[in-house]
Amino acid sequence: MAFASYLFKRLGFTLVTLFLVSLITFGLTNVLPGNVALLILGPNATEQSIAQLEAQLGLDQPLYVQYFEWITGLLTGDMGTSLRYNTPVADQIALRLPRSLLLAISATIISVSLSIPLGIIAAVKKNTPADLTASMLAFVGLSLPIFLWGLVFIYVFALTLGGFPTRGYVSPLVDPLASLHFLALPASAMGVALTAYIMRMTRSSMIDELSEDYVEFARSKGLSERSVVLRHALKNAAIPIITVVAFQFSYAFGGVVVLEEVFSWPGIGQLTLTAIENRDIPLLQGCIIVIALIYMVSNFLADTFYAYVDPRIRYGGSE
Repeated sequence: MAFASYLFKRLGFTLVTLFLVSLITFGLTNVLPGNVALLILGPNATEQSIAQLEAQLGLDQPLYVQYFEWITGLLTGDMGTSLRYNTPVADQIALRLPRSLLLAISATIISVSLSIPLGIIAAVKKNTPADLTASMLAFVGLSLPIFLWGLVFIYVFALTLGGFPTRGYVSPLVDPLASLHFLALPASAMGVALTAYIMRMTRSSMIDELSEDYVEFARSKGLSERSVVLRHALKNAAIPIITVVAFQFSYAFGGVVVLEEVFSWPGIGQLTLTAIENRDIPLLQGCIIVIALIYMVSNFLADTFYAYVDPRIRYGGSE
């Protein structure tokens, strides 16, 4: 019952947050400089034709009326029509979203595969050269933005060593091997950029768990160090680690906006930049809402998992 109550509260908080995001998104995109109707018709358009198009697009209505119509459309799956592509925004996003999800999920898998072993080694070898080396690598990862990692990977693995394309996309449904070939560099660049956060959390959580009494008890029973670390300490340290992994997936999905442009990856990030460049307000609003929704769903699932495995969260206590 307590878990259901916590779940309901978190869901309510998520919905309120989504509502506030929609208000901010609509408000900011409607105060951008420039006249949408003028951009569509061109600089030689007459005032009469501009006024007619504004009436057709509903731009002559008060902002609160425009917002109500827009949010009503979102609830029914209608995100409007893209001014750049002259197609439904929902269709454009449905085409690009799976590509961005593929990139973000692949990057998260790479990040977890690198960060958790490094974090465990750093914790077990605390205050040794191995720990120092892992911490320095994490610091470098934290210092460089995702797009710069993309440029580094292009220079090293594509231009210098060769063997990898610098841009483009192939659907895994068309050619799985070619798809992996094009996915390797952007996913690896993003995965390395995300590794530092998860590695630091793994190290911190493992150090805390390795100092607990149950670890000493397990050692006194004659269990191997490998069993103590992986079967006992890591199991209890996994709760905050999994939470950070979920947060990092959200961050990865946000990071695709810039990284997709670097690698010409035709996902929702590149679509967002196209919407900004062309002042395609309906498309920009739809992209922002979808990216924000991915963020909130990921965080909601992380909080739900955290509360499920740790009753202290849902009861609000320390025991």
